[in-house]
Amino acid sequence: MNILFVGDIVGKLGRKALELNFPNVIEKYNIDFIIANGENITNGKGISQSHYSFLKNLGVDCITLGNHYNHYNETYSFLDNDDILRPLNIKNEKYGSGSRLFEYKGVKIRVSNLIGTDTINSEIIMPYDSILEVISNDESDIHIIDFHAEYTGEKKALAYSLKNSISAIIGTHTHVQTRDYQILSTGPFYISDVGMCGLYDGVLGVEKNSCVERIIYQNKNARFKQLEKGSIVFSAIILKFDDISFKPIEIVPIYNISEV
Repeated sequence: MNILFVGDIVGKLGRKALELNFPNVIEKYNIDFIIANGENITNGKGISQSHYSFLKNLGVDCITLGNHYNHYNETYSFLDNDDILRPLNIKNEKYGSGSRLFEYKGVKIRVSNLIGTDTINSEIIMPYDSILEVISNDESDIHIIDFHAEYTGEKKALAYSLKNSISAIIGTHTHVQTRDYQILSTGPFYISDVGMCGLYDGVLGVEKNSCVERIIYQNKNARFKQLEKGSIVFSAIILKFDDISFKPIEIVPIYNISEV
């Protein structure tokens, strides 16, 4: 079984990166199931109804989110759908789910979404405690976790703590694809961050000068700017599982740059 996991999709150029790359990647790698992080897909922050539909129309099976999961009020109108996840460990969140079970040709695939301890202003449950409750009652063949967090150390420590009780822990949020993709000695796939889909010649998928103004020069009136065209990157990974044992076989990084 081949599962495609797509990194944080940032704005219009991120959506364009998906449109350009999906047909070739899906055919080349014989993709069975698609997971995509959509928490930055609408103007770089949050997900709207129209962009939720955009991902579904492209064939995405599961949409994961992160710290901007509730940026738009309209998101709550589809957050309870069975193909989208918000972080599991957000405390007192009544809407949506942080873990869902899917089925593909008889194979049970669980996808869970966690957020790091220093990644959101909302009060959270510790990621380890939160996911243990799911694992203790899980009957899936494959269990993939999107861990949306700031720190690589927190991501990898959680992966090792869970040992072989999961199939993969995939980091998102920093928008930079890391080179530490591997099968851990304890069994699961791991990468600290799968990266992003969006503007390549920028910062976090955003126009670079607007980021310099706000981050370096501390101009609080500056707003991150989305561009209509430029160089774009498509960051993703392929997770290859054995069709019988469902054990991890190979993790393949994808990092495609193109111009639009």
